[in-house]
Amino acid sequence: MGPMAKKKKSRSKKKSARPSATLETLRSKIDRIDRELVELVNERATLALRIGEIKNTQGQCVYAPGREETILARVQELSQGPLPDECIRTVFREIISGSRALERRLRVAFLGPEYSYSHLATLHRFGQSVELVPVGSIAAVFEEVNRDQADFGLVPLENSTDGRIADTLDMFARLPLRACGEVQLRIHHQLLGRCPRAQITEVYSRPQALSQCRNWLSRHLPQARTIEVTSTSAAAQLAKEKKGVAAIASYQAGVHHELDVLAKNIEDNQTNLTRFAVIGKQSADRTGKDKVAIMFEVEHKPGALADAMAVFKRNRLNLTWIESFPISRPDGGYLFFVEMNGHESDLRVRKALAALDRKTLQLRVLGSYPRSTPVD
Repeated sequence: MGPMAKKKKSRSKKKSARPSATLETLRSKIDRIDRELVELVNERATLALRIGEIKNTQGQCVYAPGREETILARVQELSQGPLPDECIRTVFREIISGSRALERRLRVAFLGPEYSYSHLATLHRFGQSVELVPVGSIAAVFEEVNRDQADFGLVPLENSTDGRIADTLDMFARLPLRACGEVQLRIHHQLLGRCPRAQITEVYSRPQALSQCRNWLSRHLPQARTIEVTSTSAAAQLAKEKKGVAAIASYQAGVHHELDVLAKNIEDNQTNLTRFAVIGKQSADRTGKDKVAIMFEVEHKPGALADAMAVFKRNRLNLTWIESFPISRPDGGYLFFVEMNGHESDLRVRKALAALDRKTLQLRVLGSYPRSTPVD
């Protein structure tokens, strides 16, 4: 072997050694950063625990949705990448959830079973470090909170395709609970099963999910019978157990029940969004970026509703949601659910509510809570 060959061999050895050295250097830096992160996270948790002790002496609630939403929005703004915003929010949501559990582990009721969209929305709001209480109906969520069997509950409020959730409005009218938070979850429906699409004879899901996919089903599975069940997760369980059955449910439900994704994102409205309300015994503190929900009834006579609605215009309050809901009583009538920008402690809101009280048969503040941004 000549000297030139020896030099080439030597150079090739150096080149191959260089990436290895760089890899070790980078891994060493990551290890150092991990140590610092763990120390800082625990230092943060210690401070949060001290805050919890102060709250406890003052009789304040452990869960502060306004404060938590402010923190999540702030860290999202601080991030310059490359991690996406949703990843940053998820990391800090779990840090907050774990720190909160050091003070007291919250019990949160939701419309189950696990891996339903309500379950996913609950995780988005509270994180993993809570005791989750799946129940069989929206009414049961309200009852769990009302009887102090759960600290908070999470219920669907409205969907961008199908509109209001009547059971939720009915329970707000029946029980004196408050909305103290919201989650806006982008809903992506998957067709799940264990057989080829051509062999599907039945499709199971919640009525709302079937409705939100009705055009897709009529085009792609016109021969299949649609069957309503209590939850999307229950539908996934049936698809696992029965031949020729598919379910419309979340991707996470499919993973949990070991189902194949036969078709992705089959919702007719690609901007399909469900808004969930967090319910508890009191409103959230003011953040400056809030919404307040109210419920009222007016006399059944010409102009009564117009007079009531004029109050909001006079006080320059922007309405974000209006729903009418029939009252279950012999003489009928309607309740009106209204949501507006602001907080019940704001001067303009207080003036509007005082004026509205004089024009209504009944008026109730359903709660104030920080505005949220949609999540996947």
